[in-house]
Amino acid sequence: MSYAHLDAYTRLLRSAREAAATGQIWPESPRRLITASWRRSLEAGIDPEGKSAPLVLDRSSITDAREAHPLQSLIPLLAKTLCGLAEQTGHIMIVTDGDGRVLWREGNHTVLRRADQIGLADGHHWAENSVGTNGIGTALATGRPVHVYSQEHLMRVLHIWSCSAAPITDPDSGRVIGCVDVSGTSRNLHPATVALVAATAKLAETQLALRMYERDVRLRRRYESLRGRPGVLLSSTGRVISGDPSGRLGERVKVPAPTLPGTRMVLRDGSTALLESFSGGFLLRPAPSAAPQALTLSFLGEGTPSAKLGDLDRPLSLRHAEILTLLALHPHGLTAEQLSFHLYGDYGNPVTIRAEIHRLRAQLGNAIAAKPYRLACPLEADFLDLRRHVAAGDAGALARAYAGPLLVRSESPEIRRERDELEAQVRACLLRHGSLDHLWAYAQTANGRDDYEILERLAALPSTDARSAVARSRLLL
Repeated sequence: MSYAHLDAYTRLLRSAREAAATGQIWPESPRRLITASWRRSLEAGIDPEGKSAPLVLDRSSITDAREAHPLQSLIPLLAKTLCGLAEQTGHIMIVTDGDGRVLWREGNHTVLRRADQIGLADGHHWAENSVGTNGIGTALATGRPVHVYSQEHLMRVLHIWSCSAAPITDPDSGRVIGCVDVSGTSRNLHPATVALVAATAKLAETQLALRMYERDVRLRRRYESLRGRPGVLLSSTGRVISGDPSGRLGERVKVPAPTLPGTRMVLRDGSTALLESFSGGFLLRPAPSAAPQALTLSFLGEGTPSAKLGDLDRPLSLRHAEILTLLALHPHGLTAEQLSFHLYGDYGNPVTIRAEIHRLRAQLGNAIAAKPYRLACPLEADFLDLRRHVAAGDAGALARAYAGPLLVRSESPEIRRERDELEAQVRACLLRHGSLDHLWAYAQTANGRDDYEILERLAALPSTDARSAVARSRLLL
C-alpha cells in the first residue's frame, strides 16, 4: 500500500473510530476483520481512551506459567527466527499463552522501553476483552494470522503501533495454546510481516507435532508390551492412539478432570469404560458388566412427565417424553429420520432429533443406545401397563393404573394415534368388565369426567349414593 493510500485509509479509520466510540453511524467502515473486532471490543466495554493493558501476572506467577507452558522449550527457536528481524528493524517479538497473557518478549531495547508504557510487557493481558482490537487479541479471537495497522487499534494510545500476530495450536490437544507477535511503530512494520509470523507459528506447530509423535511412539511401545494389548490407548489429552481400529470412539475422548483411578466413563457409543493412568497417558478398559438400572416412565395424566432411573426421579420436557414414548413403543429401535417423522411428520429434521437425543442421554446415560436409537435397559411404563391390563381384561388393575390420557399435550401424529387407541380400549374394557367403583374412578379423569355413557350408569345408583348425584349434575351440564 502506498503512503498516499495509507494516509487515505488512516483518515477513514479516524472518522470511523470517532463514530464508533460515540455510538454514531459509521460514515465508512474499515476492512471487515477490523469492523468485527471493533464491535466485539465495544461490546466488551473497552474504553478507546484507555492507557495500558492490565497486569494480570506477577513475577513469580510468570515464572510458573513459563515453566508449565508447552512453548517453553521452543522459545529459542522462535527467537532465532524472528528476533534478528526485530533487532534490525526496530521491532519486538512477543509470545503469549492461549489467553493472551504475555510470557516472553525480546527485541530492540528502545522499542521495549516504549512498549513498557502501554503494557506490552511480561504479565500483561492482550486479549480483545482487555485492550480491544490488537494483533494478539484479534488473532486469538479469529483463530488466524492478522496484521493490525496503527489506527485500526481501537485504543488511541496504540495508534503509533502496528503488529502482526498468529495463533499457535497444539496438535495434541487441538487447543490454541499461544500467540506469536511482532510489534513496532506503524510506518516501519510492513504488512507482509504477517506472512513471516504465520510461518513461524507453523514452525512451532510442526515442532510440537514432532514431539507429540515421539511421545506416541514411546507410549505405543509400552502399550504393545502388555499381554493381549487390553483396552484403548489415549494420550494425556484424550487423543486416541491405539486399540480402536474401527474408529468407534472418534479421534478424541473427553477425559474428565481430575482423573481418579478407575474413573467410570460413558463413551459416545453408549458403552461404559474404566479410565486408568498409563505411562503419561491413559488406558480405557471395558467396565465390568453390571445389571442395568430399570427405567420407569410416568406419562399418563396432566402432570409433568417424569422418568425414574434407579433411585433418581427426573422431570422431562414434552419433547424428551415423546422420544422415550416412541422408543418404548418400538423396542427394536428407530433411526433419527424415523423419530423425526413420527414426531413432526414430513416437516421433521433429523438434526434436531440427534441434538435432543444428545441432551436426553446426558440425563439418562447409557439407558439409550444408538444405531438405531433404542432403550437398552429394563423398562416399566404406565401406558404399557395399561396395554397389558386391557389385554387381560383386568378392569380393577386398569382403574387403579389409569391416571389420564398419554402425554395429553403432545401433537405428535404417532403419539396422538396411540393415545386415542389406548383411551378407546380403556373405556371399552371398563364398560365391559368394570364395576361401578371402577367406573367412578374413571369418571374422575379428564376424559371420563364428561363421558355420557359412564355417567348414565353412575346416575342409576340409588339416590342416597353421592356418586349418583354427581353423575346426574354432570349430565345436566
